[in-house]
Amino acid sequence: MSPLDALLAALGALAANPLRSMLTTLGIVIGVAAVITMLAIGRGAEARMQALIDSLGSNLITVRPGAATTGGVRAGNQTTLTEDDARAIAAELPEVAGAVPELRGNGQLVHGNRNWSAYVAGVTPDFLTVRDWTLDGGRFFTEDEVRAAAKVAVVGATVVEKLFDGADPVGLTVRLDRVPFRVIGTLLRKGESPWGRDQDDVVLVPLDTARKRVLGRELGGGRIDAVSVEAASAEQVDAASAQIASLLRQRHRLAEGEPDDFTVRPISEVMASRVESSKVMTRLLAAVALVSLAVGGIGIMNIMLVSVTERTREIGLRMALGAESRHILAQFLIEAVTLSLAGGALGALTGVGLSMLAAETAGWPVLVGFDSLLLALGFAAGVGIFFGWYPAYKASLMDPIEALRHE
Repeated sequence: MSPLDALLAALGALAANPLRSMLTTLGIVIGVAAVITMLAIGRGAEARMQALIDSLGSNLITVRPGAATTGGVRAGNQTTLTEDDARAIAAELPEVAGAVPELRGNGQLVHGNRNWSAYVAGVTPDFLTVRDWTLDGGRFFTEDEVRAAAKVAVVGATVVEKLFDGADPVGLTVRLDRVPFRVIGTLLRKGESPWGRDQDDVVLVPLDTARKRVLGRELGGGRIDAVSVEAASAEQVDAASAQIASLLRQRHRLAEGEPDDFTVRPISEVMASRVESSKVMTRLLAAVALVSLAVGGIGIMNIMLVSVTERTREIGLRMALGAESRHILAQFLIEAVTLSLAGGALGALTGVGLSMLAAETAGWPVLVGFDSLLLALGFAAGVGIFFGWYPAYKASLMDPIEALRHE
């Protein structure tokens, strides 16, 4: 018997019991669909995380004040960073491409009969370069406007939508906490941050303007809320972080053994933990889905054992007509693999459909990879071989005379 004859015989046997064949593959369909859906959602989440990292800038390092601990208690509200610290980081460290001091807060915006509460950041002209952001229109403020505490602002895309109804606001006046500001530029849309904040819901103003006119904090010594630092390259992020920590310890006169009064965190490090958590969850969900495949495989083995019993006289007749044990083995093994692959193919289609449905209805990011389809189908074939081997082997060992006597 040729392989083609064995395949045709297997397909004929399966077609003789279509309902049973369909029910037998159900476990495989569910397992493969679950594997593909879980992998698609997990990979989509990873891709989304990577996009968020890219939107912030993979070279970005954030420096925040107040990391000192006393008696095990974190003193998170201490303001220990200054503008001079930011200037020193930018000027003295070879691994650093730029550093921007920031004052942060919230403010109420009013234009005409519209008002909107937005995130307000006082920054310097290097902000766009360090944060890898691009203007959508207009211009950014200059060093002279920072020193003069000029009442100019650059607004994000969300502010443009909510306050100006999508119209170009460049040249218009907006009141920020009752202080009139002239809008001189708009920012290109950036999307959600890794922490779920709308990055486009922002108003950027000169640093000194934020301190003196908006945020209402006359902090002594030019103190600031954070420093955004751009490393010279992604490969130099770790070296730059170490240099920043060493420089700030010197500037803050911290003795050896004394804890830092600041926190240096590369964005890539923060996001790496989230990406890894996402990968672990994806693997866990995929492992649970693979259990369904194993259950489906057990179902195939049970049905194949029943089929061998029902077709004992057929097996005996085929052997009496010259079929060898290997031919019987191949026939039943092909039946098991065909059942499994048919379920795998249907499960793959179902999984792709469920992934698209999840993306459409639940808004989950999904990414169906070709390798995921191959993995699921390969595993389905493996299940068919593994669980179909014993029934096929049992059939191949039958004695033809005893098989023909079987009632």
